[in-house]
Amino acid sequence: MIGLSSYLTVAACLFSIGVIGLFLNRKNVITVLMCIELMLLAVNINFVAFSHFLQDLAGQIFVFFVLTVAASEVAVGLAILVVFYRNRRSINVDDINTLQG
Repeated sequence: MIGLSSYLTVAACLFSIGVIGLFLNRKNVITVLMCIELMLLAVNINFVAFSHFLQDLAGQIFVFFVLTVAASEVAVGLAILVVFYRNRRSINVDDINTLQG
């Protein structure tokens, strides 16, 4: 049987990869969104691991709602990026900072 520390180690590695990806590549918005999703998945792994080891389903139910909201967030974010790319022909973070509205 896999112990709790193994799940926490995997989640910590995923979260670290997400944070490192955010700091290394801040030019591309899609990469930034993927790094944020990696960090969310690492937190979800923690929720499921603690839920399993504490014999409580509340963590797993919470993960279900977090994944639902994250999926809709990504869909809306990618739709905004597609519209932005059609207007500006670029999805760099520096170009998005120049928006005025």
